Amino acid sequence: MHTSISKKSQDTLLKMFTFSFFMTMGIVTTFFPLYFDYKGYSKIEIGLLYSIGPFIGIATNLLWGFLSDRYQTVKKIMIILIVGQLVTSVLVFTSNWFALLFVFLAVFFFFQQPVNSLNDSQLMLHVSSSGKSYASFRIWGSIGFAAAAGGFGLLLRHYGTGLTPVLCLLTIVISLVLAFLLKDARQSGKKMEFGGMVNIFKSKKFVWFLILIILMAVSTRFNDGFLALYMRQMGASDSLIGYAWMTSALSEIPMFFLLSKYGHRFKELPLLAFAGIAYSVRFFIMGFVHNPSWVILIQTLHSLSFGIFLFTAIRYMAQIIPDEYRSSGQAIFAAAWSSAAGLISGLVGGWVFDAFGGSTVYFIGAVLAMLSAIGFLGTHLLQGDDHWDESKMNS
Repeated sequence: MHTSISKKSQDTLLKMFTFSFFMTMGIVTTFFPLYFDYKGYSKIEIGLLYSIGPFIGIATNLLWGFLSDRYQTVKKIMIILIVGQLVTSVLVFTSNWFALLFVFLAVFFFFQQPVNSLNDSQLMLHVSSSGKSYASFRIWGSIGFAAAAGGFGLLLRHYGTGLTPVLCLLTIVISLVLAFLLKDARQSGKKMEFGGMVNIFKSKKFVWFLILIILMAVSTRFNDGFLALYMRQMGASDSLIGYAWMTSALSEIPMFFLLSKYGHRFKELPLLAFAGIAYSVRFFIMGFVHNPSWVILIQTLHSLSFGIFLFTAIRYMAQIIPDEYRSSGQAIFAAAWSSAAGLISGLVGGWVFDAFGGSTVYFIGAVLAMLSAIGFLGTHLLQGDDHWDESKMNS
């Protein structure tokens, strides 16, 4: 009876932590660009601020993921990262000099970027031992993001964009409290050897997979970084921008449930190709929009693009990465999907937005998404959907 209660308690805590962490992500993604715009920074400066996070994230995802595997702990690493976020966020919000803000935001992202991949590792390890569905936990992230985008959007509309720091600090503190209460997601008893990671990178199939992921990710990171500014350019209020993000987050929920139940019937690479096509259609339409209200309807395509992509990519990674390298494998994926792509999209997107406008950014994103879709489909047709021999990583 005690064990049953303990498992239910852990399930609840994992869902609550995922919810609260994604609320912070919702603020960073949806309202940070508006906050920096409110502080008077240019589009290029905002692009630079957003590019430093992904640049730092490439190294920090791999570093903290490796340390998590090496010392067989997710909880302790998570606590360190969230304390770091809390301290550095205060510095970010109290800085009024761009060069100093750039440095402080870089340190903030050093602690913030790896939490997503570590939380995925935590969830995957928990569901592999409990038999639960990954989607049943990850869905709380979508709800948390939607709650932050919609609910906080209303608060900011009423009290002003200057309230952003208070909301961000609040969600970080909640995440920290929950992190202390979590049971550590202990990994397999196998000793973590660095050579196993080297073998992962030796696989040409895995490297090609990452290249296609980055190609698709650059297109979606354009949207993540510049949707708020694009809508603001069209005259949208903070609350309308929040509703757009809330719509995209909520649209993930039914897709996660559908894929959790029926996704196993489909091979991963064709599903990823379909997600790329959905991204391309979505961003192509976005390039022609002039009324910000239409963006909310277009954001429902997030379910067919990101919803399918995330679940399928995580499933693919779970099959090709052994448990003892779970955090490191998720870190590599995050470094490609979020960090490397975010760096490229932040630098290129900021310049294109300033020079040619938001529509051009979305048209370029549509082309990149279609190229990734062609790559995934071509790879499936040419070499099939078989996974590489995992024994190479255990030799």
